[in-house]
Amino acid sequence: MSIYLDHAATTPMRPEALAALVAAHSRVGNPASIHGPGQAARAVLEEARERVASTVGADPIEVVFTSGGTESINLALKGLYWQRNTGASRPVILVPDGEHHATIDTAEWLATHEDATIVAIPLDEAGRIRTDAFAAALAEHGDAVACATAIWANNEVGTIQPVAELSRLAAAAGVPLHLDAVAAYGHADINLHALRAEAGASGNAGPVAISVSAHKIGGPIGIGALVLARSAAIEPLLHGGGQQRQVRSGTQDVPAAVAFAAAATISEATRAEEHVRLTALRDRLIAGVLAANPAATLSGVAGEERLDNNVHVAFPGAQGDSLLFLLDMAGLAVSTGSACQAGIPEPSHVLLAMGRDEDAARSVLRFTLGHTSTEADVDACVAAVPAAYASAARAGLSNRTV
Repeated sequence: MSIYLDHAATTPMRPEALAALVAAHSRVGNPASIHGPGQAARAVLEEARERVASTVGADPIEVVFTSGGTESINLALKGLYWQRNTGASRPVILVPDGEHHATIDTAEWLATHEDATIVAIPLDEAGRIRTDAFAAALAEHGDAVACATAIWANNEVGTIQPVAELSRLAAAAGVPLHLDAVAAYGHADINLHALRAEAGASGNAGPVAISVSAHKIGGPIGIGALVLARSAAIEPLLHGGGQQRQVRSGTQDVPAAVAFAAAATISEATRAEEHVRLTALRDRLIAGVLAANPAATLSGVAGEERLDNNVHVAFPGAQGDSLLFLLDMAGLAVSTGSACQAGIPEPSHVLLAMGRDEDAARSVLRFTLGHTSTEADVDACVAAVPAAYASAARAGLSNRTV
């Protein structure tokens, strides 16, 4: 038995994306070259950009291809901070607790190397960013705020954030907002223009940048995009040929862009139908796991405020890593959703930010569904978890003192 329930980490490439990738690799031509093969490559590249743009509510010129979500987040935060913090006049970055480590580590780097001041925005017990605290931070720090960031949907517990309200607050304060939509892409309506219009944003304020990644929607690993509003001013990370609005220099990966576009087109075209299917599978998995393991509890929220593919469960008294390895031996691939450094289990920083204690934050598993998931996968998982939980509970937690 081999059942894959870690689609939030990466999802299998869609056959159409793989075919597009292979076909594109048979062509030759640098899209920056002015000869025939180069211009043919450029035409294919720009068509791919148009197709990706249509799935994120943006103009093609607003799609900056990157190497993935991590680069997109780094480019957004560092680029906005460097552009806005001229003369050390705006050192503040607003960063909610529980963000992805790509955001946390980028912000911490800016604090260490560029003297940024990080202002943390707390979460509530369900993992939602507290909009009252966000508004208070904007009011308190005023013109000292260089930029703000927020995850669209939490990648661990699946809570969908109040991005419309965060966008409105940032726009009213004249602060550029970056949204990490890597986990939400393919599962939520990502629309830069609609979000900016709803927020009343204009110029370099409000939601100006959105990060997405291809391999989360069945595209290839190694390509993503920063969706950057036309009006946004940003300092680049990379310098060289000046490709992509001078924002991201470097020869562009045409085959990866074409495969990204193929996956994005299918993902967006089937999103409404897949939402219904995945929601049913998600709720079946939640109900089954909780019924078979009465001590277990669901993290985050239920219903439409939760990503349709996310099931995050705490198993009291059991180490999440132990559960993961036991289920792996049983043929199920799942995740703890927490960081591990040098083989030492670390509690989930998201659960800690939600007010859970360290034991609870060590005892979690994340099951995530995708376009290949079936009812049989869900039922097999439900059947396998109780034995794994019983064994893991006997072993206990790694931080126990007895």
